[in-house]
Amino acid sequence: MKIYIALIFIFLILTGCYSTKRTSDNTTTNRPDGIVRIANDSLEYEILIIDIGFESYLNSIAKPINYYSQSYYELKNKFYVPIWNQRVTNSYYNKRYIYENIIDYDYNIDYGLDVNYKLFNYFKFVEYKYKEKFF
Repeated sequence: MKIYIALIFIFLILTGCYSTKRTSDNTTTNRPDGIVRIANDSLEYEILIIDIGFESYLNSIAKPINYYSQSYYELKNKFYVPIWNQRVTNSYYNKRYIYENIIDYDYNIDYGLDVNYKLFNYFKFVEYKYKEKFF
């Protein structure tokens, strides 16, 4: 039964669209209930990741945050996000328990190292846990 498979909610809210890169102040909160929340103080964007095991994955399997550069994570996320969004919108894709929400990732916004690292590692976590291939 798919009920025992963790619910995945990635919700990325972006307000405003600028042609130049802008920076943001990040705060990350790891809640004891397994929800990883990444947001900035003015709530211009927010990512909520609810998936059993993701926090453990970050702490045990994922490479350290400074293993790759921010530009590396940004580049990888530019490839992962469209594939993810295509799977969310494709009604023929039968894994709706994984792909539930569109990720609104603006390539012109500098989300910072922490956000790009966690988003990248969420994609790697999906590959690891659900045996999904993005490339």
